[in-house]
Amino acid sequence: MLFVCVKLRKTMSKYILPVSVFGTVFGSAVLLKNHVTGGPCPSKAKIPGKTVVITGANTGIGKETAKELAKRGGRIIMGCRDMEKCEVAAKEIRGQTLNPHVYARHIDLASIKSIRQFAERVNQEEKHVDVLINNAGVMRCPAGKTEDGFDIQFGVNHLGHFLLTNLLLEKLKDSAPSRVVNLTSLAHIVGEIDFNDLNWDNKKFDTKRAYCQSKLANVLFTRELAQRLEGTGVTVNCLHPGVVATELGRHTGLHQSQFSSSVLSPFFTLLVKGPELGAQPSVYLAVAEELAGVTGCYYDVMIEKEPAPKALDQEVSRRLWEASARLMGLEQAASAAVPASNRAQEKPSTDPDTKIIAKHSLSAIEQTGMNPGV
Repeated sequence: MLFVCVKLRKTMSKYILPVSVFGTVFGSAVLLKNHVTGGPCPSKAKIPGKTVVITGANTGIGKETAKELAKRGGRIIMGCRDMEKCEVAAKEIRGQTLNPHVYARHIDLASIKSIRQFAERVNQEEKHVDVLINNAGVMRCPAGKTEDGFDIQFGVNHLGHFLLTNLLLEKLKDSAPSRVVNLTSLAHIVGEIDFNDLNWDNKKFDTKRAYCQSKLANVLFTRELAQRLEGTGVTVNCLHPGVVATELGRHTGLHQSQFSSSVLSPFFTLLVKGPELGAQPSVYLAVAEELAGVTGCYYDVMIEKEPAPKALDQEVSRRLWEASARLMGLEQAASAAVPASNRAQEKPSTDPDTKIIAKHSLSAIEQTGMNPGV
């Protein structure tokens, strides 16, 4: 009997160290994941009677955001390019939340015509727009152009939402206090705004740099719009949702090699959150009562942080606004959105780069037959 006990102790001792190491590593990973994900939205605020417009809402973060806000009683307008998937998602959300006010609407952020049609319908059909969540995006996709000739990542991630937001501004102002929430990325830190070639017409295309430029543009747009809407009751903030497993990363090639699939996948699974948790920062910025009046801020998940120094450059944000307004045929918006107290101090831009951009954009708009006025 004594011999058996001694042997058992030796056997157990053999496995204690490996098990302890594994437990420590696993426990640390779980704690790290909880820290990185940020957890669920801390606000329990309900939004009955409020209208929320969400782009890219048929899958991933957008769909989960729509579902959570529908649970809280909101009237949800899901703006999507693929209407078949959008209708299925809207029906699913209505069934799961028992909220009948969830609607699928078509918008293609790679098309000026489609954006204008979507905005016109919202302006005509909705009594108010209380929250606009610019969620849709593309990431590190192959070289390509939008319907109007713009780089696909810059066009969809920045220009499309720039145009949509401007077209809904009067409705947002009339609905004040209202909120605009822009999804960006930590990748904005290494972004560069190339005013000489925003659309990669003249230089060799680099999908990573193109994506980072579009994400930096999101932060610059947020800060500039917040300044221009000062005193209107409309707040504008942006967020990095964290590392989320969605279809957005399908072009990154993370799991295309045997090494990444077999070795990195387990760690990736531990550290990356799903769409439901990925949607929590968007929900937080959309509903949290403590954020009433907070504007022009950048959030890393649900913690306010200072963005990259490049995103704080007011001259760059102003130039980007003017360039974007010209590219979208919204020259009037360049001054119309500025408070009267600030407008008198502004002078017409003489920047040769933006003049070149304006010439390119107006030609593209003429080709589509669109009216360049707002």
